[in-house]
Amino acid sequence: MTIREAALVLADGSVFEGEAIGAESASGISAGEVVFNTVLSGYQEVITDPSYAGQIISFTYPHIGNYGVTSLDNESSRPFCRGVIVREMARRHSNYRAEDSLDALLVKSGVSGIGGIDTRRLTRVLRDAGAIPGAFGTASYEQLLAAARAEPGTDGVDLVSTVTTGKRYSVGNGPLKVVAYDFGIKTTILRCLSDIATIEVVPASTTAAEVMAMNPQGVFLSNGPGDPTTVPYAVEAITELVGQVPVFGICLGHQLLSLALGGQTYKLPFGHHGGNHPVQHLASGHVEITSQNHNFCVDAESLGGRVSTTHINLNDKSNEGMRVNDARAFSVQYHPEAGPGPHDSRYLFEQFAELMKNGTF
Repeated sequence: MTIREAALVLADGSVFEGEAIGAESASGISAGEVVFNTVLSGYQEVITDPSYAGQIISFTYPHIGNYGVTSLDNESSRPFCRGVIVREMARRHSNYRAEDSLDALLVKSGVSGIGGIDTRRLTRVLRDAGAIPGAFGTASYEQLLAAARAEPGTDGVDLVSTVTTGKRYSVGNGPLKVVAYDFGIKTTILRCLSDIATIEVVPASTTAAEVMAMNPQGVFLSNGPGDPTTVPYAVEAITELVGQVPVFGICLGHQLLSLALGGQTYKLPFGHHGGNHPVQHLASGHVEITSQNHNFCVDAESLGGRVSTTHINLNDKSNEGMRVNDARAFSVQYHPEAGPGPHDSRYLFEQFAELMKNGTF
């Protein structure tokens, strides 16, 4: 196999030498906001998570691709990330479920990657500087640096419109009826919701009136990519829905609910991306190990007495969950469906079902 020499260049001028993997870019350049993810497995679910739109994913675990890929583990129809960075891509994969290699998935999906990178050094840079624009590929250093510095990142960019469904569709056959906003919804979330409800998945631009015309027993606000302040159409709809129908939000849905309640969000230095984040449920004191993927966070203090904080991140004390005090609505910042990750928090889907059936948590 021919080795294609490549390099990763960050906007601050940092250079990492490696070799090209995955799809060949016509321009020899792939650019985006570089973030790191700490999962030990579940690389396919991470790569196909629409929440990574606009971003280049660096895996801190050194050996990626060893068990191949299967279409059953895709979290969306295709990857929306800008690229993948690994220390070492497995030369052979071995698993009874595998249908192909990770490299083959990247090629088929048109996603470029770079291997042979010192991801420990890269992670240290990102932890010090925060998520930073970068570019990688077979182009020259000067071209890559220019592309990195021209990359806008995820601040102030509406990425939801690039990942949401174009039309309404139905999934599941559970006893309740839920309308789910697709801001970049994951397949595993739909599986979890299907255990309790029949789901009407709608585009992110769907109005509150259109949702209520479907007579839902609950509304779900999905995960998704980027800056929540760039999705005002969703905030407007959620503002109207809160108080009319039970609402449950996850990740971006959590942030959008807070904006609809008059709160504020802010960008974390390097985000939470991984499958081992400790979160405390304040009412019980229990600690849940959670799966997370977000760069933005809710400023709980900006919501005043409108909400009660239900969960906090034990690493940085950031808000991880809230309950609206004067409406049947709640949300969490992390991913209780955990694709990939631990299942400590899947009880929240049953909590949503209880809220829809009995009006209480």
